[in-house]
Amino acid sequence: MKNHILIVFLILASCKGETKTEQEVGVDSSVPEMWREFITSHPEFKGEEPPESWFFHNNKADADRLAKLVLTGKKQAGSGLYAWYEEANADLPSVGTKHIITNFDGKAQAIIKVTKVDTIPFNEISEAYAALDMGTTDDPLNKWKRAHWDFFSSAMKESGEKPTEDMLIVCEWFETVWPK
Repeated sequence: MKNHILIVFLILASCKGETKTEQEVGVDSSVPEMWREFITSHPEFKGEEPPESWFFHNNKADADRLAKLVLTGKKQAGSGLYAWYEEANADLPSVGTKHIITNFDGKAQAIIKVTKVDTIPFNEISEAYAALDMGTTDDPLNKWKRAHWDFFSSAMKESGEKPTEDMLIVCEWFETVWPK
């Protein structure tokens, strides 16, 4: 479980701006409250463990912006390095897994459910996938490549590695299931 939290944070964090770890955020009371509201409306999930909560990116402006894109349904994907899963000896995300997305301050914004997971080489990411991950239709593939190349370069630099055009990317598609 701790490996999964670390991987999720690494996958969804970015390399620029003010940073904050999950431990610094803590669990805001809005997180369990959102889960209670969700299971009240969807009693079929009452027996499920509350999902993990986290925010996209690692700075306030981007985390808050991306949470809003999740709420509007514009952001429907996230990307990470396959090598991170290997290093952590962790399973890839599972279809059906739910997560509570927060803003940078840890306030619950939405519940998402993973709908598809695939590993795709960096240089084979499609424009359609990039648009879902970036939450924009304005030159999404170039924006995706720039943002992710910079982030992966920065993250890999710490271990003395460098990104390659054929490095495997774990691509997660998701849908926002709460609030509707």
